[in-house]
Amino acid sequence: MIKLGLTGGIGSGKTMIGKLFELNGYPVFHSDEVAKGIYGVADVKQQIIQLLGEDIYLPDQSIDRKKLAALIFNDEYLLKSVEEIVHPAVRNNFEQWSNQQDASLVLFEAAILFEGGQYKNMHRNILVTAEEEIRIKRVMQRDNCTEKQVRERIARQWPDERKRELADFRIWNNGNELLMPQVLTIIEQIRTHG
Repeated sequence: MIKLGLTGGIGSGKTMIGKLFELNGYPVFHSDEVAKGIYGVADVKQQIIQLLGEDIYLPDQSIDRKKLAALIFNDEYLLKSVEEIVHPAVRNNFEQWSNQQDASLVLFEAAILFEGGQYKNMHRNILVTAEEEIRIKRVMQRDNCTEKQVRERIARQWPDERKRELADFRIWNNGNELLMPQVLTIIEQIRTHG
C-alpha cells in the first residue's frame, strides 16, 4: 500500500482534491477532522487538562476551540506542547485506519503535513497550490471572515515555496485548471513508478 500525503495552504482546495481521489476509489484520511475528535480521547484529554487546565473543556466535555486557539496561537511553547500530544494520537489513528483499507493507495490529508513532520511517514506527498489572493477570497467566503483574519492564518503556515521543496507532486487550483486530469496524472505516475 502506498501512502500519499496531501496538503495545501488554507483555501488551496486540498479537500476538493481529496474528494477527486475518493471518486477514483482511493480512501482519504482527513487528519484535521480526526484531530478534532482526538481531544475527547481519555488520555489525550487528561494531558490537555494538565497543560491548559480543566476550563479548556466546555460543559459538554468538548474542547473550547476559541479558547484553545487564543492560547496556542500566541504562545509557541503551548502550541508545540499541544502538537506533541495530538499529533502522535492522529498518527496512530491513521496507521490503524490504513491497516483497515484494501486500496493500493491511501491519502493522509493534513493542513500542516510538512510543518508537523508527518510527510516523512508518507511514500510521496502532494501539494495543492493556488494564488494567495484567490485563497483569501475562498476562505473569506467559506468561513465568513475578514481578509485580515485569513492573512493571519496564512502567516502561521509555511509558504508554498518552502512546501514545494518537499512535495513530490503539485496540483494547481486557481479555478481555471482542470483538476481531475492532474489527479489522474499523479495516480498514473504512482502506478507506473511507485
